[in-house]
This record gives sequence, C-alpha cells and structure tokens, in this order.
Amino acid sequence: MEIPVDRRYSNEHEWALLEDDGTVRIGISEFAQHELGDVIFVETPAVAARVTKGENMGEIESVKAVSDLFSPVTGEVVEINADIKSRPELVNEDPYAGGWLVRVKPDDAGELDSLLDPAAYKSITE
Repeated sequence: MEIPVDRRYSNEHEWALLEDDGTVRIGISEFAQHELGDVIFVETPAVAARVTKGENMGEIESVKAVSDLFSPVTGEVVEINADIKSRPELVNEDPYAGGWLVRVKPDDAGELDSLLDPAAYKSITE
C-alpha cells in the first residue's frame, strides 16, 4: 500500500497536502479507497463553504457502504475536484493525484502538525 511521504493523514483516513500557494489539498488514502471498494458517488462541500477540522464535510458512497468524509483542517473550500463528480472511480484509480476531493484555504496551516505523519499512519493501517 502506497503512503506518500509529502502529506499528513487523519485517523479517519483522509490525507492533507500543503500546496505551494498555502492551500491544502484533501483526499482519501489508498487504504480507505481499498476498504470502501468501488466508489460510485462523492458528495463534497461547495466552493466557499466552511469546513472544520474533525467535522463531517461530505460523504463517499461505494458499492459496499456510505461513509462520512471528515476535514483534516479548518478553513474555506476554494476548489472542488469537478472530475470526481462525473468520474468518482478516480478516487479508486488514483487517490493521491487525480482522485483528490477538495482544496481548502486553512485558517491555520499549523493544524497539519497535529495530523499523523506517514510512519504513524502506516502503523494504524497494518
């Protein structure tokens, strides 16, 4: 299982990547998409919506179940991945690149420090 070292992870299996422009790109991990099975629908917050760290920010539906998505940071949604609306399978095919969910302008990028580093995340998925 791939766990990129350039991002942080939540206990709920979301990843957060700090971009050069200060925004945080958010998605679900390879582990999460594997556990879910084939993703058939993703509900994300709208652009300009506020999300709160640790709180529900949408749902992801697979052939197996519907699961909540939790925000790893607090801030304002500045972009949603429009591709996953028409092609939700991107979450399965490429969870760390093409299958990302939203980008958030964080209120405090320091919140990322409270998330799991790759080694800690690996330990909870074994």
